[in-house]
This record gives sequence, C-alpha cells and structure tokens, in this order.
Amino acid sequence: MRPAPASLTNAEIGAIARRIDRPVVLVGLMGAGKSTVGRKLAGLLGLSFVDADDAITEAAQLSVGEIFEQFGEAYFRDGERRVIARLIEEGHGVIATGGGAFVNLQTRALVLERGIAVWIDCDVDTLVQRTGRKANRPLLKEGDSREILARLRAEREGFYAEAPIRVTSDDRPHLDTAVAIIEAIDRWL
Repeated sequence: MRPAPASLTNAEIGAIARRIDRPVVLVGLMGAGKSTVGRKLAGLLGLSFVDADDAITEAAQLSVGEIFEQFGEAYFRDGERRVIARLIEEGHGVIATGGGAFVNLQTRALVLERGIAVWIDCDVDTLVQRTGRKANRPLLKEGDSREILARLRAEREGFYAEAPIRVTSDDRPHLDTAVAIIEAIDRWL
C-alpha cells in the first residue's frame, strides 16, 4: 500500500480495503480519469489494477481505434462486454472501463451485480482538456471535441447515474479523487 493522504490513515484505508469483496469498476466518459485514478486507487487499496481497453487491445492484437475502423463500434462493444466479464471473473481489484462500456445493458447489469460501480463524473471543459492530450480517441475523430463530449455526456449520464457511487473528478490531483472514491465506498458498504 502507498502512504495515505492526510484525510485517511493507512490503517483506515486497510480496513476499508478488507471490506471490499468484489472488483471496483470505474465508469464514466473518456477523460474522466478512470485509468489514472484507477491506478492510484488500486495502489492505495493494495489491489490489482487493469484497464479494460488495454485488455481488449491485448486480446485482439489491435488498438481500440483499429477495431473501430475495421469492425465498427457494435463489434467493439460486444468484445468489450466479454472482456469486462472475464476481468470481473478473474477477480481484479480495480477495473477501468471504456467510456461507452456502462451504456451496454448486459455490461451494466454485470457490473452492477458483480462489482462496485463507481461513476467518475467530470465537467465537459475538463474532459476536453484531458482528451486533447491524446489523439487515440476514435469517437473524437469526427468533429469538434467539445460538441461530441457534451453530446456523449448528455446521452450517457442516465446510464452512469445507475452506478451506486458517484465521485467528481476535476482539476484537483487524481490522488484526491482516489481518496474520495475510498471514502464513498466506505459509506456505501
């Protein structure tokens, strides 16, 4: 375990970690910080971390963008659902999902039943800033990033809201967001 931030002691984090009996599954839009926060969260809790998109690209031997280009989004989402099911079955401690994963009814039902779903929410301005750092976002290649992210947020917000835990990610350090997730999980358990 990493040293705890001032708001929680290592002992408190350890006690919360021992109560977590299933994977913590992070959902939310691209750029919300699921992967970065997920790594920090797993480190604090002493759990394993896996990024579902990385597991998909490893299994397919293609990048997410290449899968979208060659086979389309529906094919990608089906593979994503199967990979997330496998990751949950394998018992990974923290799983970061792709932005659209929780929109899929089967994936959402699986995560809600067998994981602890945490929605990392984020305002559109922050999402635009963060996603602008990487050029590998297939859904942002066809137009204005701000318009696309605002539309996706509006379309997906109702799905994300089904997660029992919601934490906001903003311009504060990702470690603070990870601690906020631990505190929220503690209240939820």
